[in-house]
Amino acid sequence: MKIGIGADHRGFLLKEKLKKFLEENNYQIKDFGTYSEEPSDYPDFAFPLCEDLVKKRINRGILICGSGLGMSISANKVKGIRAALCLNKEMAKMARNHNNANILVLAANFTSLEIAKEIVLTFLKENFEGGRHLRRIKKIKKYENHSLGK
Repeated sequence: MKIGIGADHRGFLLKEKLKKFLEENNYQIKDFGTYSEEPSDYPDFAFPLCEDLVKKRINRGILICGSGLGMSISANKVKGIRAALCLNKEMAKMARNHNNANILVLAANFTSLEIAKEIVLTFLKENFEGGRHLRRIKKIKKYENHSLGK
């Protein structure tokens, strides 16, 4: 599985540690930046990662900023993206099982490395349950297409 990962300056250190962890767990990683703790803007990393996911160049994505909010807002502007800010592994499980989330968003200011590892592994291993949840995803897609004039 190929995972895209991106962060702004607030999420940089957590991104670097998670990259290593993911590589150790045999995931392929595409790093969308940032590459330092110099101040940066989260949309500059969220949009390219999400575009690659929509174009199927990566299988899932992980975005990290201080609160997780900026990355969530940015990612969810891209058609076809269902980004979920998860603060624990239970939220990650539900994001995949019920919402078919394709982007995991982490809050570096509020998530330890150990908890982040649990969240990431849960997000990557869980699958969409379909059933009643599929009906809801279809409604989101229909609105998304309608609101964009298609």
